[in-house]
Amino acid sequence: MNAPALTPAELSRWYKPGSSRIPFWVYTDEQLHKRELDNIFYGKHWSYVGLEAEIPNTGDYKLSYVGERQVIMVRDRVAPKDRDTDTGVRVVENRCAHRGVRFCQEQHGNARSFVCPYHQWTYKLNGDLAGLPFKDGVKDGDVTHGGMAEGFDLKDHGLTKLRVAVLHGLVFATFSTASEPLEEYLGPNVMPWINRIFADAETKTSRKLTLLGYNRQRIPGNWKLMMENIKDPYHPGLLHTWFVTFGLWRADQKSRMVMDEQGRHAVMMSRRNEASAAAAASASVTEGVTSFKANMTLHDDRLLDVVPEAWWKVDDPANPGTSIMPTVTMITLFPSIIIQQQVNSLSTRHIVPRGQGEFDFVWTHFGFADDTPEMTRRRLRQANLFGPAGFVSADDGEVIEFSQAGFEQAGDAGSTLCELGGTGTEGTEHMVTETLIRSMYAYWRKVMSL
Repeated sequence: MNAPALTPAELSRWYKPGSSRIPFWVYTDEQLHKRELDNIFYGKHWSYVGLEAEIPNTGDYKLSYVGERQVIMVRDRVAPKDRDTDTGVRVVENRCAHRGVRFCQEQHGNARSFVCPYHQWTYKLNGDLAGLPFKDGVKDGDVTHGGMAEGFDLKDHGLTKLRVAVLHGLVFATFSTASEPLEEYLGPNVMPWINRIFADAETKTSRKLTLLGYNRQRIPGNWKLMMENIKDPYHPGLLHTWFVTFGLWRADQKSRMVMDEQGRHAVMMSRRNEASAAAAASASVTEGVTSFKANMTLHDDRLLDVVPEAWWKVDDPANPGTSIMPTVTMITLFPSIIIQQQVNSLSTRHIVPRGQGEFDFVWTHFGFADDTPEMTRRRLRQANLFGPAGFVSADDGEVIEFSQAGFEQAGDAGSTLCELGGTGTEGTEHMVTETLIRSMYAYWRKVMSL
């Protein structure tokens, strides 16, 4: 159920036209956050919950979140005749239908069924209620004491089941029965970039993924700030010493900003310059940039042992007949996932809101089943650039905290300025722009009726 409509006074709080100036209260208002949960996370949007590779066997499960509601991603039993059409992946809410208990406490595990510890209501892996103690009461001679009311039916008292869609091993779920099919939700502009990573270019079949590990952190900032951060090509060559100094992301690189038709999802891609960072340095991108350290060197240069992979080179969706070879693609799928390819490092990043001023950020690093041992080590080594203590990503967590502190300090008085490259929401062939952030907020305003 959606939250009540906004009042005229609330509507007037967005006091500038367009989406290039976002009022600070968008990040700090508790009631607005509750409305976001209803309209976005529990509304007609698909949210990421995990990788199919995390639950390879029947009974394997993993706890995850859709918005602030904890869910269980589990591998159900599937009859042999249905295996071609049914992955067996189910997502159910971790909340007992009896007294509302969060019954599953282990982050990962394997189970034949789920049992609530409070009153031992037992559920099948698909969320159906299998049984409960004393359903038919307790017999005392010819007398039966208690029992559920006449007409009580197990079928009516299962767990809350979410709709599930599995795309190339990525598992998405939604509470809504009205959400469009997942591939339509992602759209034709974004799907080629997801396929590039997760599907074989010739056979079009999904690549088999392997799980490499996790990072997890809690960031004291509004959840939208992380979506903004990864839609923002302006900051990487300024905030991140690693990027600008070692040439992983610089304003002089070939790049492109792509978005879906509604502006909610985006792909930010770039190609690393062939020359070394020192040779490629130009005054236009490094002069006066305090994060650029011309004399910085590595004790272990294996961190930048980049090996091109065949799947990097793809037909250019925007220019048929030509091909491109990005070394970085950052895919933001609204509202909850970032898919990262940063040279050989691959990961999903799951955004989990914790109120209006905090969110959990869960990194799942992965590779492919046909990777060589050397490539697996390379992916793991390069993953040190990311995560809570990553040589790059630690900067993002810190600056998001600083941003939230500034918003809360000002209250309702003030707004962000997001007008690099103008105030429009069109795609670009360069990274000196904030268009992807503007497009997200143009969509957000529609969803939130602002």
